[in-house]
Amino acid sequence: MTREQLEMLKELMALDFYLVELSLFLNTHPNNRQALEDHNMIVREYKELKMDYVRRYGPLCTNCVSKYPWQYIETEWPWQINY
Repeated sequence: MTREQLEMLKELMALDFYLVELSLFLNTHPNNRQALEDHNMIVREYKELKMDYVRRYGPLCTNCVSKYPWQYIETEWPWQINY
């Protein structure tokens, strides 16, 4: 795994964590406009980064589009990555 790939993966994980936290906050504060705007901005950023990652390095999960042959099995498993 290259340094750039690892950095992208770390950023995806951070954005994913942020989205979970914002979602939980919005569940109890549904009228907080700033939190909703932040959530929507992070969703767009996450989707864009994920598409870029998949295009460069292959699928992150089984519900990603794969080239032939099936690429998911070729990616490193989470316990194989030296964070």
